Amino acid sequence: QVQLVESGGGVVQPGGSLRLSCAASGRTFSSYVVGWFRQPPGKEREFVAAITWSGGNTYYADSVEGRFTISRDNAKNTVYLQMNSLKPEDTAVYYCAADPILKQGSSRYDYWGQGTQVTVSS
Repeated sequence: QVQLVESGGGVVQPGGSLRLSCAASGRTFSSYVVGWFRQPPGKEREFVAAITWSGGNTYYADSVEGRFTISRDNAKNTVYLQMNSLKPEDTAVYYCAADPILKQGSSRYDYWGQGTQVTVSS
């Protein structure tokens, strides 16, 4: 089992940057694929990015490709989401999630964090 805690959310102006962190408990963190998802106000949760076990492969939603970068440091049990050129439509609660299996196109990850709010507003 793994527990996830997100941090780094906040309020930022359009065009600004934030870096989210997802810290995991457990000594087998490298056994998990980690994804970032978000839920905008009044909308359903959507996929943002994912990274495979050793970080060799990454995946992005079209809406964030080229602006967001997912990375991981398995020695620190942490996954990051660097968000640049933020737009008001990026406003959402951001969640990280972990699963032993790569589940492209699915949000059915086994483990979830509590979420962190990101607000992009002038």
